[in-house]
Formats: sequence, C-alpha cells, structure tokens
Amino acid sequence: MWKELTRAHLAHDRATRCTVTAAALAAAFFLALLGCLFYNLWVYEIARITTQEGGWQARVTLAQTGNGAAEAIAALEQFAHIESVQVNEALSDPGQTVLDLTFDDVRGVYRQLPLIAQRLGLDAGALAAHETLLSRYLVTDPQDPTPPLLLPFFLAVFGAVAAALVLLIRNAFAITMQSRLHQFGILSSVGATPRQLRSVLLQEAAALCALPLLAGTALGLAACWGVILAVNRAAAGVAGRQDAVFTLHPLVVASTLLASFLTVLLSAWLPARKLARLTPLQALRGGEAPRRWKRCRAPLLSLCFGVRGELAAGALRAQRRSLRIANVSLLLSFLGFTAMLCFFTLSGISTRLTYFERYQDAWDVMATVQNASLAGFSCTEKLQALPGAESCVVYEKHAARCLLPAAQQSEALQALGGLTAVAGDETTLQGDVFAVEAPVVVLDDKSFLAYCKQVGISPSLDGAILLDRVWDSLHSHFRARQYVPFVQPDIAALELQSLDGAQRVQLPLLGGTDTPPNLREEYDQYTLVQFWPQSLWETVGAPLAADAGAAEVSVRLLGRDGITPAECEALQAQAETVLHQAGYEAALENRIAERQANDRMIAGMQAILGAFCLLLAAIGLANVFLNTLGFVGQRRREFARYLSLGMTPKELRSLFWIEAAVIAGRPLAVTLPLTALVVAFMLQASRLDPALFWAEAPVLPIVLFAALIVGVVVLAYALGARRVLSGDLSEILKDDSLR
Repeated sequence: MWKELTRAHLAHDRATRCTVTAAALAAAFFLALLGCLFYNLWVYEIARITTQEGGWQARVTLAQTGNGAAEAIAALEQFAHIESVQVNEALSDPGQTVLDLTFDDVRGVYRQLPLIAQRLGLDAGALAAHETLLSRYLVTDPQDPTPPLLLPFFLAVFGAVAAALVLLIRNAFAITMQSRLHQFGILSSVGATPRQLRSVLLQEAAALCALPLLAGTALGLAACWGVILAVNRAAAGVAGRQDAVFTLHPLVVASTLLASFLTVLLSAWLPARKLARLTPLQALRGGEAPRRWKRCRAPLLSLCFGVRGELAAGALRAQRRSLRIANVSLLLSFLGFTAMLCFFTLSGISTRLTYFERYQDAWDVMATVQNASLAGFSCTEKLQALPGAESCVVYEKHAARCLLPAAQQSEALQALGGLTAVAGDETTLQGDVFAVEAPVVVLDDKSFLAYCKQVGISPSLDGAILLDRVWDSLHSHFRARQYVPFVQPDIAALELQSLDGAQRVQLPLLGGTDTPPNLREEYDQYTLVQFWPQSLWETVGAPLAADAGAAEVSVRLLGRDGITPAECEALQAQAETVLHQAGYEAALENRIAERQANDRMIAGMQAILGAFCLLLAAIGLANVFLNTLGFVGQRRREFARYLSLGMTPKELRSLFWIEAAVIAGRPLAVTLPLTALVVAFMLQASRLDPALFWAEAPVLPIVLFAALIVGVVVLAYALGARRVLSGDLSEILKDDSLR
C-alpha cells in the first residue's frame, strides 16, 4: 500500500518532484565539485613537495662512512616498518652519510624515529621527519604545539558546506512534506504509526534523489576538470610552478556519492521525524497550533509603506527560520565578494607603486649567477653588447657592520633624538658606539665611475660612496618617507668589521649621497649602505668577504624605453645563452613576465574566491526560491484573508515586492557600510591616497553581483506572486477550516 501511495503522490505532484530533484542535484554537484577539487589539490601538493623536496619521510644523518654506514643501512633494512632505505648522494660527503627512509605505515613515522635512534645509538638531532610531506597525510608531530592546519582547514570547509546543504535541502523536504499534512492526518487517524509515516517520506526521498545524485556527481566531477584546466591556463607563466593534472580515484567518487546520499538522507529525515510526531488533529489542521499573533514592529517599513509594510514584516518574521540560510548566505557572499575585491585592488595598487612602477626604469632582465665572483666574471662586455641592451651593471653584495661613534651622527639626526629615537629596537649601542648594519654593494669599476658622475662626486677608484640617508620615521610614514643625513659631512673614513667581529678595515670615503645607483635593490632604512669599486674591494675589503666561497653575482640589464614583452623575452633568452655558454649557473627573470605572472596569479585567486562567494549566494538564492514556491498553499490562505478585509489584488502583489526588497536589500545595506569601514582601515594601514583607490575601485563587479542577487530574488518573488494570486482566492475561505 505504501509503495502505491508513494507512486500516486509522485505522479500527481510535479512541484514536489522538481523541488526535491533540483535540491538533490545541487547538493551532489557542490559536494562532488568541492571533494574532487580538494582531492586534486592534495595530489598536487604531494607531487609538488615530492618534486621540490623529495619523497623521503624521515632522514638519518650518520657521522660515519664505509663499513659503518653499510652496517647501519643493513640494520635499517631489517627494521620492521621501514619500507626503503636510500643513500642521499647530494647531501652525503666524505665525513657523513645521509639516508632517506620511507615507511609502510606513514602514520607511525613519529613513533618509529625514537626506536631507530635507540637501535643505531644516535642522538635525536641525527634524525629528522619530513614534516611538510607528513602533514599532507594528516600526520603531525605530537610534540609540535603549532602543527600545520592546511588540510584540516580544507576538511572543515567541506564539512561546513555539507552542513549548509543539509539545512538547505531540509527546507526543500520540509516544504514538500508540509503539503501532505492533511493526507498524513487521515492516515494517522486510521492507524498509521509515526514509523510508517517516516518510512513513506524517506522512500519518496530515495525515489526522487537517486538519479539527481548520480547526475550531480558527474556534473561536479566534470566541473572540477574544467576548473583545473582553467587554473593551469591562468597560471601558465608562473615561474617554478608545475601544471596540475586532473586525477580521479574511485574512492573519491564513492566518497562524494556517499556524502551526497547521507546529506539527502539526513535532510529528509529531520522534517520527516518532526512531521511524524504530529497528532492526527494537528496534521488535519495543517500543522502545530500557531503561536499567538503579535504586532510586528518594523518602523522603517511602516513609515515607508504603512499597513502593508507591517503585514510584509509579519510575513517575514513568520518565515525567519526558513529564510535564515538565505539571509546568512547572501550576507556572507556579498560581504566576502566586496571585501575580497577591495583587498585585491588595494594590494595591487600597493604592489604596483612599491615594486613594478618603482623599478620599471631600473631593470628589464635580472640574472643571479651562482657560485661566482665579480673578479672572475667574464661576460660583462658580451652582455653589454647584446641587441636591445641599453645598460648593463654587474655587481655583488656582501654584509658587514659599521662601528659608528655617536658623535659622528649628523646634526639633523641628533636633533631628532639620534639613531635610537628613529630606529628604536633596530639599533645596537655598545657604549657610545653604534653597531650599524652596513651592506656592501660592489660595482665593476666602469659602472662605479659612471655612478660617481651621476651623483656629482669626482670619479676615483680610491674610495667608496656612502648612501648617506636615514628615514625620519618620527615625521613621515613609509609610503612617503622623508630622509635626513646619517653622518657628519666631513667624515673621510668609516670603520667596518665582519659579521663575526674577527676582521676590521678602514674604508676611505669619496663622499656621500642620498641617491643610490639605478638597481633593483631594496635597502633597509637604518643601515649605512656603501658602494665600492671592484678594485678597491679586492685590495681593502677582502678581509670582510667571509662568504666569498658562496658569493653571487647579480646582472642588471636595462632595455630601451617602452620595451615590449617580446623584446624583453628575447633579451632574457640572449643573456641566458651568453651565461650558459660561459659555464655559469644562473637564474634569470624579466620584469614584464614577472608582472604578467603576478597579474595572472591574482586573477586566479580572485576567480577561486569569487566562485566560493557565488556558491554561497547560490545556496541563499535557492533557499529564497524554495520558500516562495514551496509555501504557496499557506500564502494563498493568508492572502485570501487579506482580500476579505478589503485589500485589492494590486495591494496584495505589493506585499511580495516589499518582502523581496527586504530580502535583497538587507545584505546590501549591511555590507556596504562594513566594506566602507574595512576599506578605510586598509587605506589607513597602507597609507595610500584614497583618490588612487577610488580611481580603480571595483564598482562594476560589485554592482553586477548586487544586481544578480536583487534580480534572482525579484524573479523568485514574481513567480511566487504569480502562483499565489492566480485563481479565485475567495474559494479558499469557503473550506479554510479543513485545510
């Protein structure tokens, strides 16, 4: 009997089928999309870590080689849970042997390491776990107070989305089940038990949702494939990035189907449990006894629309539980969308001003040559002669410390309270001598002489030039820094020492300037930067070059004004060819490609975050549709009573527009002031001119997103008004007591 009853209801109630089918399809789609995206992100992270850092799970460093290392390897290979032992040739040397281990049970790595140390007689410092890789398997060090939380965060997001979908689909089932209360009351009065009623409702849910769950899962997996394709295309030019490969595991499909099924089952069980508990009399009357009506206080709606405003406010108050998801989802989606766009706009302006535009006339191609020194570098002339290269500067950087007596501070700096007042914790005072960080930039002699002419100092290779400036942080902010001289103008030499304090040299000065050479370098604000000629460094600065064995040479190439992306790529390729032919290992980058990659990366992040905002909005808008189209019977009785009190059909229709205005306008009214406060805070923190932001403010996307919300809400209420107001409402009042 129950099966025939279910078939009959599904055959005649087309609205029920459409509502529940659409809800189940949406739930399966979103869960499959998110589940597949998270799985592919996890696979990509594993592949990236394995490629960049290796696939080892633990590492053992043995202070022995030869037979001793062979015995340790044999002991490890016999260890119960170790799967493989490999000698890391890159890290091993004649004084030690480094072994990479993998385990058959990755969750037991941290338990096995102390046992391995005990077995081999090693200190704990000789063993290390691959924390980054293990954390991707949700394996963390039990002794670590701050374990990585990236993967747990993704799982929490997936759980939150599933919970939101449960609430959304629950409303769909509640609305469709509500329409059968009268039938359930009759069945209950003739002996049907609550368990039988629940069984009928769950059977209907299973019959309606089987195909939508399969179709939604297939669509979600296909959408994930499209998203990965789009991300690969958007991030194609990002340096050092490997393409993501769409991966589909049978367990992923099974898990998403199971999650979708449990979501729908729970969504149907919650309202079925509630309805099955109603007494026969309550079911025949259409539900639980209504609460005593109280006048709804809505001053703004009353002021604008009078009695109609109060009636609309009362209707919204009666639906507040069923519309809770819509209100929260629309608010969070619009707030997240506007805040995200404003943040990326401000971040893009700041990055452009502080990096791309600031250095656009300083470099077009940069090369960092590893394990090389300026003295032995042999490609300067070839790089300068490259077609399209207007300027070439080759330099290297070193670190040192300057011992500056307090009396040698400039008068302007002392008037501000001295270096301690402007630099705060960044100063180190030893007695009456400041230990100031003093970075050294060594230029080739030709470039140094050209720099002397640029700053108006008599060209010479017998001394260095001091960047004689310090930031007046008391009277200016970082966006518009004001500088004062650092040292007295008559200082002819500075005392430098190596970072370990073992070596000291006297540096002769040619003079000071507040203009650094045209390089892509950022100098700390409270340091004494010096620019040395190569010949002086080889004779005077050699004791300071404690890191000479690991030196790097930087090559800055500047092309013509208005260089095109193709010309910049060609200049980079030619410079790379010259360096590789000379046997140098170099990493090269060009300014235009770096900016394009940065723009693509930001666009990709905006697309991903925007998609999640659209997902939230879709959940909220679906809830609006379910309410407007699901409670047609109740709203028709409500409007029939209003009609009997003398309201016209036009006034009845206006109630829908007032409700739609409240539903769509509430997230906008709350979000825009909050966004304005957030933007004001970010402008204050970033010290940007508000006019720069307003010139690039993302007004159009925000307006389009708001229009989407308003348009869909209006459409939902227009369809609801059409269904409610169609037909003769007066007929409803004739038999209202039985409905």
